[in-house]
Amino acid sequence: MNENIRIGNISIAVTRKKIKNVHLSVHPPNGRVTMSIPVGTRLDVARAYAISKLAWIRDKQEKLAGQARETPRKFIERESHYLWGRRHLLAVVERSAKPSVSVDHKRITLFVRPGSDQAKRASVIHEWHKSLLHETVPRLIGKWESRLGVKVNAYFLQRMKTKWGSCNCTKRHIRLNTELVKKPKDLVEYVVVHEMAHLIEPSHSDRFYALLEKHYPFWREARAELNELPLTAEEWKSDYTSKVNPVIRRIYR
Repeated sequence: MNENIRIGNISIAVTRKKIKNVHLSVHPPNGRVTMSIPVGTRLDVARAYAISKLAWIRDKQEKLAGQARETPRKFIERESHYLWGRRHLLAVVERSAKPSVSVDHKRITLFVRPGSDQAKRASVIHEWHKSLLHETVPRLIGKWESRLGVKVNAYFLQRMKTKWGSCNCTKRHIRLNTELVKKPKDLVEYVVVHEMAHLIEPSHSDRFYALLEKHYPFWREARAELNELPLTAEEWKSDYTSKVNPVIRRIYR
């Protein structure tokens, strides 16, 4: 059963899990607060812990509130779009052929049929983003499977509002946010390593961070840089963003 703690104007969603320590998180983009607690922990004890971390919570929320955000993309001529951390200008070419996308060092060119609306243009770009991730993610998974000594059975690509990635340890699946295609590739690798490390240690325990420290010693810098980059605009109204099914790729040997 979900529980809730309120401290002033801060609401904290509480989940009980089979863990040893309390885990408090402030999530982008809006500063939503969650707390995972051991199954037998009294709620008043959890509340006392949250109060002790109140300054930390407010600091994290203030940083998120001040973080740069992308304005909603209109997919029009000379609009800025990011790819692997670099800014490109969008060129839109209308032609009677199958929609496609090409890129060079300065420009992303979107080819669409005459009269294509914003939702269609957005859909074409989103599918292209997924194709780029499908070219990149399996290589990263293969690289880190051997280093971490784990096996990923499948990965998912999906637009997510609050997470860069997640891991289903039981099925040995990882899920990645398609917005990662806009970030530098070393940050994409950090997210992949982070989620794969959960196949060894499911929780954000001291053991988990020790694993990151051993295998990816610059994880703190990567996390900080990722959190400082512009957040995606919240106005995800088109079907391709709000109702898209996750794309699944299985890893075959």
